[in-house]
Amino acid sequence: KKILGSGKFFPMFITGLSGNGKTTMVEQACAELKRECIRVNITNFTDEDDLVGGFRLVGGESVWSDAPCVVAMERGAVLLLDELDYGDPRKINCLQSVLEHGKIFIKKMNRYVTAKAGFTVVATGNTKGQGGEGSDKFTGTNILNEAFLERFRITVEQEYPSKTVEKKIVMNLMNKNECLDEVFADNLVKWADIIRKSFFEGATDDIITTRRLEHIIEDFAI
Repeated sequence: KKILGSGKFFPMFITGLSGNGKTTMVEQACAELKRECIRVNITNFTDEDDLVGGFRLVGGESVWSDAPCVVAMERGAVLLLDELDYGDPRKINCLQSVLEHGKIFIKKMNRYVTAKAGFTVVATGNTKGQGGEGSDKFTGTNILNEAFLERFRITVEQEYPSKTVEKKIVMNLMNKNECLDEVFADNLVKWADIIRKSFFEGATDDIITTRRLEHIIEDFAI
């Protein structure tokens, strides 16, 4: 929130296990700061056309259309690259100059784009860009180029919330869904905490995420 509130160009990478609120945290920080946030979900098929722009067929004619990266640069918005380590390193390398100094040359249009003040990039991922080889949890994630990763000024490792914070999340969601039950909320949070400790100790292959707790509460409300 402090970084986004500064309005400075300061790309950062937020990493951590799935379902712990990495993306939600960025979106909520932007909402509180009244910053526009443009989110792109990265997949193995995401390429330069999806990120920078390309020609689209409109009314029978081929027309250039800017993609989210250029739109965010020109609006001075926050570009949120969600699940960055699912991207193919060869296809997302077009962002390297954007991450380095907030500028990009679009070859297809012979056009140079310089980001407006306030533009920055936040990426989220589960594996610190190291890929999920040998891991059943993050199949499909890729090892990202070290030079590409170095463009991010900092990497922040986000853990699951503390039991106190997680109980607040659970209680707030129960309130919203009109199914308040403090005993059940306590048990959910304790259960998740025990399973996580077992996971980190290697006693179980499964983990209970904060997202999973949200799903359980919505089921409970129904």
